[in-house]
Amino acid sequence: MAENPSSEEHLLLLEAISDAALGHMDLDKLLRTILERVRTLLSVDTATVLLLDHEGDRLTATAAAGLEEEVVQGVIVPVGSGFAGRVAAMRKPVVLPRVDQTTVVNPLLWERGLHVLLGVPMLARDELVGVLHIGSVAHRGFTAADVRLLQIVADRLALAVRMDRLAAERGAAEALQRSLLPSRLPAIGGLEFASRYVPDSHTGVGGDWYDVFPLPGGRLGIVIGDVTGRGLGAAVIMGRLRSALRAYALDHDDPAEVLRRLDHKVCHFETGAMATVSYAVVDESQRHLTVSLAGHLPPVLAVPGEAGRLLDLPVDLPIGPAETGAARRATRVDLPPGAVVAFYTDGLVERRDAIIDEGLGRLAAAITADPAERVCARVMATMLGANPAGDDVALLVARRSPSIVD
Repeated sequence: MAENPSSEEHLLLLEAISDAALGHMDLDKLLRTILERVRTLLSVDTATVLLLDHEGDRLTATAAAGLEEEVVQGVIVPVGSGFAGRVAAMRKPVVLPRVDQTTVVNPLLWERGLHVLLGVPMLARDELVGVLHIGSVAHRGFTAADVRLLQIVADRLALAVRMDRLAAERGAAEALQRSLLPSRLPAIGGLEFASRYVPDSHTGVGGDWYDVFPLPGGRLGIVIGDVTGRGLGAAVIMGRLRSALRAYALDHDDPAEVLRRLDHKVCHFETGAMATVSYAVVDESQRHLTVSLAGHLPPVLAVPGEAGRLLDLPVDLPIGPAETGAARRATRVDLPPGAVVAFYTDGLVERRDAIIDEGLGRLAAAITADPAERVCARVMATMLGANPAGDDVALLVARRSPSIVD
């Protein structure tokens, strides 16, 4: 029969999980190493980590010492069911003095011969990350000191898991966004483009995107949008919106109808998602731009000899919060030779210490009927300068050739 660990063994375990060498391990090795130390120093037969999935309703066995079958077989436990699910639902330590089919949902636990289990929630700043449990084939009790110590271990692991996930999600979001933003804007006779994208300096990639694509009949689609939220989730939704909008644009000439269908799609398949979108179509003559706004800030237009100005366009509801069936509107704008039109997201003009009208005024003043790349550079220098972006910034500038004679 295994003995309860002594206070000296408790101290050894605290030292073991504070080992500086652990900081250089990847997450899988870190989990396995600490579980082996827990198993040895707490005199138990098994130690297992089950991590919570992104939906927050299932736990998956991720690492184990002494019961590796749980991980190999991909054991999944619903939150609220069985032993680990109960620990997750309660977010409190649970001691289980009897292990059988009436108390646990995973048959591997009683088939292993375990008689007692202790489980604690893995919490990182009050966020539930998973469950850590230990088990013994001996009939033994777990002391209050055992529970406190295991909770310390669980919180140490929870922080490591959370940091690893944040890094992985940020990397995945950045890779996804890079793959979806045009690496090279199209070269189209009579039109030139330039763009900028700067992620939030604090939280990383969000859901801002822009796109330029050819349409049937010699037309051209221009879109810029901003999905609410941050990180991988926002980037994934952004990718879906981008693909769906392109598909609807092939079948419908009217930008308002394209956005209506996009709204219907998001409300049905992306519950809870919201985005602002500006979608414009340049006609085959390149003389006109037809624009529809779904909660998005209006483009800025600059024509030769005149100052840049915000286009006075109707703004309809954003995409996604609640489909109302309200009509969406599109407005035709003249695009004379040499004209510049700039599309942007709110991170370019919004500042916490100023009203947005001030930012919009500065932006309009910075846009003139010059080459697109020059306009982009001037806008970024004016609006950001040397200050890191406090939100994602996307900017797309289109210029109609001044040498064209209508």
